[in-house]
Amino acid sequence: MALGHKHRRSTHIVWDWNGTLLHDIHAVIAATNAAFAELGHPSITLERYRELYCVPVPKFYERLMGRLPSEEEWEVMDATFHRHYWRQAESAGLAEGAAELLEACTDSGGTQSLCSLAPHDRLVPLLRTHGIERHFVRVDGARGPSGGGKAAQMERHLRSLDNVAAERTVVIGDAVDDALAAGHVGARAVLYTGGSHSRASLETAGVPVVDTLSEAVETAERIAG
Repeated sequence: MALGHKHRRSTHIVWDWNGTLLHDIHAVIAATNAAFAELGHPSITLERYRELYCVPVPKFYERLMGRLPSEEEWEVMDATFHRHYWRQAESAGLAEGAAELLEACTDSGGTQSLCSLAPHDRLVPLLRTHGIERHFVRVDGARGPSGGGKAAQMERHLRSLDNVAAERTVVIGDAVDDALAAGHVGARAVLYTGGSHSRASLETAGVPVVDTLSEAVETAERIAG
């Protein structure tokens, strides 16, 4: 049954993809360790990855290596990471409850979009594979070099949305950078512990931190209302 206008949800949710809607953290760890092995660096655990991860990604590598990678090292590590990651990403599933939450938001009259640092030309086919593309009024993946933050991309993303006010927008992601991008455009953020950061790292962002996507949506509705 269609909802009357007065019952339509006014909160707009901007979803992150990797580590949020897509449960791919184990593919990320495997690809990261493959990139390290290429240059003779020791592998890392999931716990250490979540403790140290940040963007820009070269800064993350600096935390692990004790120095910034050279331009040549960065090119090798970035290319190796993506080569290994995309071999596994197609077999990664959605996070628990993600499909149902997207469906429920659509059914309740809410609007959703997706802003991701994953390459746009790889992102869109994955959304179609998982059957969730129809839930988003706009999808923006990264176009251009990888490794940077999301703030400028988020600004372009919101600017491209019709009738979506930043103050009624909540970004749901798994990284401190998602909160920074939200703050950059005047939106709010909720961070989810199922992806790239530890809870302690996420809590440094000063925004709500939750353990499930259902909690994330409930919190988004509350803080935007």
